[in-house]
Amino acid sequence: MYKTLKHFILTRQPTDETVLQRICACFSPVKTARREILLDRNEVCRHYYFINSGSMRIFTTDQDGNESSRYFAFEGNFITALPSFIDQLPADEYLQSIEPSDLLRIGRADFYELVATEPAFAAIYTEILELGFINAQKRIYGFQSFDAEEKVKWVIRHQPLLLQRLSNKMAATYLGLSPSTLSRIKSRL
Repeated sequence: MYKTLKHFILTRQPTDETVLQRICACFSPVKTARREILLDRNEVCRHYYFINSGSMRIFTTDQDGNESSRYFAFEGNFITALPSFIDQLPADEYLQSIEPSDLLRIGRADFYELVATEPAFAAIYTEILELGFINAQKRIYGFQSFDAEEKVKWVIRHQPLLLQRLSNKMAATYLGLSPSTLSRIKSRL
């Protein structure tokens, strides 16, 4: 159950087995169903998740119920509703498993305890934050000037799993396109 998490840690911060065991001991396994909501909008986020298998997303809805996906994560990655996790205020978004998933969950207190006491874990957290920020900036600034086809090409280049693993409907919520427009563009590329 912890093999993927250990691999994730070791490929980023080589460390000894004692540290690995201490980190893993703070995580507990969680199984989710397809489309299960792990965090509702207006709930306070109290957990960080590592995905052993499956996929998850963070999304919002507008007043008409239209979804807009902000982030997708697949096997071997972390996910949480970070603003709510950090400031402990109600989330403006939902955290949902896309397909049945095997996750490892860590509570906020244990998470910050590891950040404070295990340099390897602190370094990984910093890397996750930095890469998340960079990817978000690239997406925001790129998408502002891209037409629909350029958005799809960007995703193919930078996040190919989105189009390989997700339905057109779900991927379209990330791209800001209609599912039919996405389907037409994919068939041309």
